[in-house]
Amino acid sequence: MKTGTVTDISLDHDLGDDDRGTGYDVVLWIEEQVALHGFVPPAMKIHSANVSARTKMENGIRAIEAMVSRRVE
Repeated sequence: MKTGTVTDISLDHDLGDDDRGTGYDVVLWIEEQVALHGFVPPAMKIHSANVSARTKMENGIRAIEAMVSRRVE
């Protein structure tokens, strides 16, 4: 993703091994890259059935979109 070749990503929260990370961890990584390095994030959507985690991920994506929007203004 760091190379910018990923243009779209569909995220699930429960990836099967929480010790290695979750979809929310991916959202947090993208948020950090946008905030600290000017990263251009891919288009993101969520397909997780985990309702509480889905809400957290949606909030993270909204925060990312707000950061990108402020950069453009």
